[in-house]
Amino acid sequence: MSDAEDAVLARIRKGELYTESEASFQAPQRRADLIFDYNQTRPSAAERRRELLESILGTVGARTVLLSPFQAGFGSNVHIGDDFFGNVNLTFVDDVEIRIGHGVMIGPGVTLTTTGHPIHPELRVDFRRFSKPIVLEDKVWIGSNAVVLPGVRIGYGSVIGAGSVVTHDVPPMCVAVGVPCRVLRPITEADLRDRPDSA
Repeated sequence: MSDAEDAVLARIRKGELYTESEASFQAPQRRADLIFDYNQTRPSAAERRRELLESILGTVGARTVLLSPFQAGFGSNVHIGDDFFGNVNLTFVDDVEIRIGHGVMIGPGVTLTTTGHPIHPELRVDFRRFSKPIVLEDKVWIGSNAVVLPGVRIGYGSVIGAGSVVTHDVPPMCVAVGVPCRVLRPITEADLRDRPDSA
């Protein structure tokens, strides 16, 4: 890797702005053709789907279910733990790492985006952007059509309500909802008795 490429990677890791041209050397890490193949594979072809998923993702745990279709900018920057369930139309904008723990469930139409763009149009030349990693700790549940933005960490066991836009970290063991997403209440032992729609 050249000094120039090292310098770009250092800026990316710091969450600073970088352009498409500057980051083009990372193109071989993209898995677009493999993602296409996965999305065209029959649901019954479990072994082939697993083989493709292991080729697409950075790491993939045991008993992973990822329904088709899904999309990813790279795929290789996504790391998934054991017992993961991802419903249809899950999108990973993984210009940097997305780390997903064990026992995580994600509803349909969810977007996890590590990347954003400057507000001022003059700064968006050559698709200039910034990227910050996302972390979903163990046993997180994200409802349908939620969006998780760059740099967010969602704590152990927390639930993100459907349609939420998560702009900041969410602490462990809470229900968080809304646009922007805010903590609604803690998850308590009472939730062991109550129906899921009682939140």
